[in-house]
Amino acid sequence: MSSFKAGTKKILTHLIIILGLLFALLFFFFEVYLPGYTNHGETVTVPDLESFHYDEIEDYLSSRDLRYEISADSGFVADAQPLSVLKQNPRPGTKVKQGRKIYITLNAENAPMIKMPNLVNSLIKNAQEVLAIYGLERGEIIYVPDIGQNVVLDQKYRGRTIKEGFEIPKGSQIDLVVGDGLGKQTLAIPNLVGMEEADAEFLVVGSGLRLGRINYVSTDTVPKGTIIKQLPPSGIEAKTGELIDVWISELENQDNF
Repeated sequence: MSSFKAGTKKILTHLIIILGLLFALLFFFFEVYLPGYTNHGETVTVPDLESFHYDEIEDYLSSRDLRYEISADSGFVADAQPLSVLKQNPRPGTKVKQGRKIYITLNAENAPMIKMPNLVNSLIKNAQEVLAIYGLERGEIIYVPDIGQNVVLDQKYRGRTIKEGFEIPKGSQIDLVVGDGLGKQTLAIPNLVGMEEADAEFLVVGSGLRLGRINYVSTDTVPKGTIIKQLPPSGIEAKTGELIDVWISELENQDNF
C-alpha cells in the first residue's frame, strides 16, 4: 500500500513539474518572444511622401524603420516632377508597426500618348470640360470674327491645327480658335426709322444683325409702334451679329371727355 502511495506521489510530482514547465514556456512565448518578434506596442507614424523623388525614398523610409514597394500602375500629372510620388498607402499620419511596407505610386517619366478629341463646333465651355476629361490643358483662346459666338472653330497644338484622333502627350496645352459672334462680313445698317416694330425686326434679322435694346417713347405725333430713332444710325458699316438699339413710339394717355 505504501509503495502505491509513493508511486502516485511521484507521478503527481512529475505532472506538476511538467505543467509548471509548460506554463513557463507559454508565458515566455506570449509575453517575451512574440511581442519582441512583432514589435508589440512599437508604432511608427507614416510620413507624407508626396512630391518626394524616387531617389530620396529609400533612405528616408529606412531611417524611420519602414519599407516601400513601387506600384506597377504609375500615374501622370503634367505639373509634377517625373518619378515623384503621387500617391501612397497607408496615408500620411497613419500609425503602423515598424518594418511596415508603404505602397507608392510614382509620376510617369514620360507622358502617355492620348488621341485628340474633336472640339470643333463645340461651345468653349463644353470644350474645356472635354479637355479636362482627357487630361489636356486649355491654352490660349484666340477670338476671330465669326457669327458663332464662343463656338470653337479650330483646335491647335504648338501653333498647328490638330485633327481628331491625332496622338499627343497627356497634359499638352491646346489652343482654341473661337468665334466672337460678330462675323467677318461688313454691311451697311439699314434705316429703320418710320417702320413698324415687327417689320423692323424682320429686316434686322434678315440682314444678319440683331435687335438690341428696345426703348418706348410716349408721343402723340407718331403712330403707336413706329420706330422714331435707332443707334447706330443707318448707313454705318457694321459686322454681322452687331446689335441695333431702337426707340419705339407709344401714345400718351388721353383724358376722356
